[in-house]
Amino acid sequence: MELKAKQSALEENLRSLGRVLVAFSGGVDSGYLAWAAHRVLGEGMLAVIADSPSLARTQFADALGFAGEQSIPVKTIATGELERPEYSRNDSARCFFCKDELFTLMERFRIKHGFDHIAYGINVDDRSEYRPGQHAARQHGVAAPLLDAGLTKQEIRNLARTAGLRIWDKPASACLASRIEYGRPVTAEALRQVEQGEDALKALGFRQYRVRHHGATVRLEIAREDMSRALTPAMAAEFTRIFKGLGFTYVSLDLEGFRSGSMNEVLSREVLSTQSSDVL
Repeated sequence: MELKAKQSALEENLRSLGRVLVAFSGGVDSGYLAWAAHRVLGEGMLAVIADSPSLARTQFADALGFAGEQSIPVKTIATGELERPEYSRNDSARCFFCKDELFTLMERFRIKHGFDHIAYGINVDDRSEYRPGQHAARQHGVAAPLLDAGLTKQEIRNLARTAGLRIWDKPASACLASRIEYGRPVTAEALRQVEQGEDALKALGFRQYRVRHHGATVRLEIAREDMSRALTPAMAAEFTRIFKGLGFTYVSLDLEGFRSGSMNEVLSREVLSTQSSDVL
């Protein structure tokens, strides 16, 4: 009953927004939000996906495929965050400048085409994580219907499963730039190495993983349930072949396994608490 009440609150929040643009990446949060907005608002909503260098092509294609399956109207816009020095220098505020680029372009589109609001898929659990992009959303006045309805990540997955959406159990996947260690410039080449490396891990049958770029060294994170398969001599040889072929000198396997946001472990407590005061 509590989840049904939250779903009703979400629908009421969406109705109150009028004509709305939904920032859409194809993950479970933005995917469910886009589906719910289309269900409530019909032609009064439009999903907007960024054709960004940091969005893997497989993720981009899957997002468009999901939108097509659900008859959700979608608009693709090309973002240019890689051309912004404050983004490509890759300090702890990188995510702010990525979202600032996206929301700036969406705001121009909103004004030009007569939409009332922009919404994005932040949920309750996201508030406890280090995400400077949330500051960009607040500065641009972006609505947060899932958060306002009090929905957690698991509750969104449950609602998506009940709705029959195939993305309900899709693994979380942050942008490719989040795989590059802070202080190492985000370049098209580094993004290519990460993307091709993760495509290779998927082809090997792994379901949840990260390719962490540390310059000459690549650090592979594999879900703990798959770690026994990753630790075999044969798989070690395959990892070495793949990642040296992508240009890495050293290939390492992180024995702690997959964990979301592990790049943030190097950030100081002060940075994590202020979420980069230089952008506030």
